[in-house]
Amino acid sequence: MLTLASKLKRDDGGKTGRASGASDSTHRVSIRDRLLTKEVAELEANLPSTCKASFPDEDKLHHFQLAVSPDEGYYQSGRFQFEIDVPEAYNMVPPKVRCLTRIWHPNITENGEICLSLLREHSIDGTGWAPTRTLKDVVWGLNSLFTDLLNFDDPLNIDAAEHHLRDKVELCVVQLSAFIR
Repeated sequence: MLTLASKLKRDDGGKTGRASGASDSTHRVSIRDRLLTKEVAELEANLPSTCKASFPDEDKLHHFQLAVSPDEGYYQSGRFQFEIDVPEAYNMVPPKVRCLTRIWHPNITENGEICLSLLREHSIDGTGWAPTRTLKDVVWGLNSLFTDLLNFDDPLNIDAAEHHLRDKVELCVVQLSAFIR
């Protein structure tokens, strides 16, 4: 069976220009880092207009921040910062994502934990992480948390969801009473 590790090792043979006796560990690039090189280029080419990725250290593509500024919906005109850490076992495990901006959101706790199915390592419904997913999927998913993936029916932050639903009913009553007058 051909694995990515063996393919990368075979492809590297003779291309690195190593002196004989040089240590493999000093010249080896991890599979994660090779994947990230390609995925970051794809991500930058396909970044939603409401998102901006920043890399504090350009040599560490596995750690970056994402700013999401929704242009519609409840969170319109807000700016929300996320920290994304890609573990060494990527792409077999999902990136670790945390919201740095304190927010009242049904799918984000006040501590920054995020409920997004594609970030689940194991998912019963089959919508969790899979090795075929990429950073682009993660960024688009985080962006969608502020629009079409806003989920009040299965919230992580129950108080925020209940507050929204309660205020939504009050808002409908006020709008209906204004219409009847």
